[in-house]
Parts: sequence; structure tokens; C-alpha cells
Amino acid sequence: MFYRENGQFNTSYREDQRIFPVAQDRWAIVLLLVFAFVAVPLLASDYLFRAILTPFVIMALAALGVNVLVGYCGQISLGSGAFMAVGAYGAYNFIARIDGMPLLLALVLGGVCAALFGILFGLPSLRVKGLYLAVATLAAQFFADWMFLRIRWLTNDSSSGSVTVSHLQVAGIPIEGAVAKYLFCLTLLVVIALLVKNMVRGAIGREWMAIRDMDVAASVIGIRPTYAKLSAFAVSSFIVGIAGALWGFVYLGTWEPAAFSVDISLKLLFMVIIGGLGSVMGSLFGAAFIVVLPIFLNQFLPWLVGLFGVSISTADVTHAEFMVFGALIVWFLIVEPHGLARLWSVARQKLRLWPFPH
Repeated sequence: MFYRENGQFNTSYREDQRIFPVAQDRWAIVLLLVFAFVAVPLLASDYLFRAILTPFVIMALAALGVNVLVGYCGQISLGSGAFMAVGAYGAYNFIARIDGMPLLLALVLGGVCAALFGILFGLPSLRVKGLYLAVATLAAQFFADWMFLRIRWLTNDSSSGSVTVSHLQVAGIPIEGAVAKYLFCLTLLVVIALLVKNMVRGAIGREWMAIRDMDVAASVIGIRPTYAKLSAFAVSSFIVGIAGALWGFVYLGTWEPAAFSVDISLKLLFMVIIGGLGSVMGSLFGAAFIVVLPIFLNQFLPWLVGLFGVSISTADVTHAEFMVFGALIVWFLIVEPHGLARLWSVARQKLRLWPFPH
């Protein structure tokens, strides 16, 4: 009833190729952006910004990059944490060694470093696939840990690999408060998500999806597997590298190689799988699920146990949180293996026909 396309006609190819062809979708996105950019800064507290909103935005950006590689091109990667580390340390070196280096340019150059690193460890994808490729990309994780702990030049002669960034600013505007950091990260997420959405709708995105569906048939019809796979690694690593730089610069402030361990690679992979492979919106859903759910469980479990007059220690809450979180992931993958984005797509289809049976 409220989600119908009746009376909406496209009179040009430009209108027919819009990202959101249905007017309701366009208005929903506009309202969502207004809420995120205007209402959230006015209503949310500093705790929400620091503990939930800023980490969610940055991890959503990283999950978007992983989804380009895993969801759209079908290349499994377990080295996302390493690509984030390369982006963070690369941007740090540009800031530390070049006076007056703009923050945005440093983030882009850090992403370029991550893209080159991703191409290097994406070369095995030309010969192997599946589990073998996952193991090959996992090697990037160990190599990055060794590189940032042993090559002190990369960490400005820090023996532990720990570095610090402060006094961030863009065009003379300081990025110091919780609200400013959130808005800065959110702006980058919106811009990059729009670019990725347009990219996957174009020729290169179709090549990625052809390689994902059947690489042999794609090569037969003229698609170059080498170009398609390595370009997917480059674009994915570039986005993940920018997310890693934001994670270090904006969220942590001070970090070491352990901040980008294999755990973060697994979390990013879970975000993509739970949110929905091959979906920009799925990356956002998956990041929200992985980031928000543990915090919710940490607050909800003590309250639930307290209703029965039983006290629970912090350690027990942590263990129960991991158990419930793991069980929910398994349950969700069984119930809807195509992710949260698929549930959203089904809901949209039902709204188009409501209230008629279907």
C-alpha cells in the first residue's frame, strides 16, 4: 500500500539507470541520511559515539571493502586485518614524514599502500581458489605482524610498533570531539558506499560477478580473470586500508600491530556473511550486527540474570556473551544463509503486494 511503483514512469535512460528507481527508496535514503547526520549528533551521548557509532561506521566501511572482494568477486580473504594495518601505518608515515600533509590525502595514500599490498597477496588467486586462497591471504596477516614489529622505520623507530596520532584536522577544521569524528567517518562511508554502488553496476562490477559465478565461462566470453581478480583485490584493499587508517587515527589514537590481528579479519568476514554477500546494504547490516550485539548482550545478560536473584561476575558475562553470540550466528546462518540483506529484500517484495496474499 505504501510501497508501490504505480504511476512512476521512467522517460529517459538516465532515470531508468538510477541507483534507487523507486521514489519510496529515494525518500527513505534521504530521511536516513538526515537522521544520521542531523538527529544522531543532537540526540546521542559521548558514550554512544565512542563505544558504538564511530566503531560501527568504520567497521561498516571495512566490511564494504571485504564485500567487494568476497561478495562480488567470490575471492575468499582472511587478510583484511593486515590490509587495515598497512593502510593505518601507511597513512601514519605520510603524516609523520611530510610536513603539512593533509589528512584526507594521507588516508588516500594509505589506501593506495594497502591496495599495492593487496595486489601482492592477491597474486595466488590467479592459480588457486577456495580454502587454498584463504590460507594464502592469511599469510598476509603474519607478514604484516612481522613487518611492523621488525622494520622500525615503518613505526618511526618504535620498538613495540606502537604509534600515536593526534590533533587531526581537515581544511583547518579540527577533528577532535566525538561528534566531529563520527561525522567525518560517516561522510567517508557515504561517499565510498556511493562509489562502490556505482562501480558494481558498471562494467568492472559485472566482470567481478562473472568471475564469481563461473570463472571459466567468464574467460571464454572475453573477460580477463587476471585483471578482474587483481582489480577486486586492489579496490577491496584500498577501501579496507582507508578503514584501517580511520580505525587507528580516529577511533584508537594510539595503536600497535596487535590492534589489527586475525580476529578483526574474522569479524569482517562474519559481517559480510551475516549481512549478505554481494550487497552494499548487507555490509552495513552485518557491521551493525557484529558491533552492536556484543554490547547489547553485555548490558542485557546481567539484567536478565538479576531478575532471578542471581549475581554474575564480569568474567562469566564475557563467557556467556561469546556463547550466545556464537549460537546466534550459527542459528542465523541456518535460518537465512543469504544474510540480513536478503530479509530486507523479501520485506520490500512483501510491501509491494501488501495487503494482498502472496
